[in-house]
Amino acid sequence: QVQLVESGGGLVQAGGSLSLSCAASGRTFSSYAMGWFRQAPGKEREFVAAISRSGGSTYYADSVKGRFTISRDNAKNTVYLQMNSLKPEDTAVYYCAASKKIVVAGVDYWGQGTQVTVSS
Repeated sequence: QVQLVESGGGLVQAGGSLSLSCAASGRTFSSYAMGWFRQAPGKEREFVAAISRSGGSTYYADSVKGRFTISRDNAKNTVYLQMNSLKPEDTAVYYCAASKKIVVAGVDYWGQGTQVTVSS
């Protein structure tokens, strides 16, 4: 069992930056691929970014490529999402995800979500 707890959400003006963190419980963090998803009001949850177990490979949705950076620290059991040049359309609840395979193929554990609101 893995528990994921996100933090770092909030309100920011367009063009600003926010950094999200996701702390994982347990001693097997490095055995999971990690990712971030988001869900805006009235929309389906969508993939944002993913990172491999070692952190050597990263993947991004086209909508955030060049603006967001995912990283992880396996010694701290934490995955991060640095969000720059934020746009109002980035407003959503952001969820951390852990997968024993690859994130886009299926998520084994979800965090509770953290709200990100970008004002215009």
